[in-house]
Amino acid sequence: MTVITGGSRGIGFALARRFAKAGNDVALIARHADALEAAAAAVARERHVKALAIAMDVTDADAPQRIDAHLAANGFYPETLVNCAGVGLSGPFVEHTEEAISYLLEVNSVALTRLTRHFLPGLLARGKGGIINVASLGGLVPGPNQAAYYASKAYVVSLTRAIATENAGRGVRLMALAPGPVNTGFHRAMGAELSFYRQLMLALSAEQTARAAYRGYVLGCHLLVPGVTGKLLQIALWIIPHALLLPIIGWLLRRREERPWSDTLDKEA
Repeated sequence: MTVITGGSRGIGFALARRFAKAGNDVALIARHADALEAAAAAVARERHVKALAIAMDVTDADAPQRIDAHLAANGFYPETLVNCAGVGLSGPFVEHTEEAISYLLEVNSVALTRLTRHFLPGLLARGKGGIINVASLGGLVPGPNQAAYYASKAYVVSLTRAIATENAGRGVRLMALAPGPVNTGFHRAMGAELSFYRQLMLALSAEQTARAAYRGYVLGCHLLVPGVTGKLLQIALWIIPHALLLPIIGWLLRRREERPWSDTLDKEA
């Protein structure tokens, strides 16, 4: 079974549909039960697979054990884990509350690490399956005006690639998915929809991102940046000196709508 956090919408939901299309049963995890159950029902109806809805906050300390219990009660075990739950914050770092930053780190980094560590030994013991950790193109560079978000995604990229190298040749795939802008509503929720980055950059659909992610996962990629535009941006991030690059990124990411932090904290978990 493929277990997907943040599976009720956006990239997570698109990945659920893509894995289900390949014949995989799926377990979707998110905080809001109504939307989650509707998403699971849609996947099951469309793809004729078993789709479980597990409503929980992935930041709960016992989340891995509760996921195990749900799967076992339905006769399943995890073959693929997709850590897609994510939180975004837009605007200068100093303007965000400690609560908002702490929750972002709990979802984007701590919960992802906890779930990866919990499920990896079983995958290695079976010698098959894998883990997709959803990062961001922003994980490849510092991001002024989205500092905590970019830093959390840099952690995801680093962790995933390191673990992939540690376990090379053991039959388990580990991939960091690092998309650029995607049309999911995520940027709107974090108050960045009117940023120049969002307005000027060509965005992929969630479905395009999921197709590329699944293909890269099957091929054994350790880091995947989907889309031609994303790959060109990836090259630019590599070759442009940071002294020139970071002011440009800060300008692109500058928030151009005023919203309180409680509205810009997008809780997909």
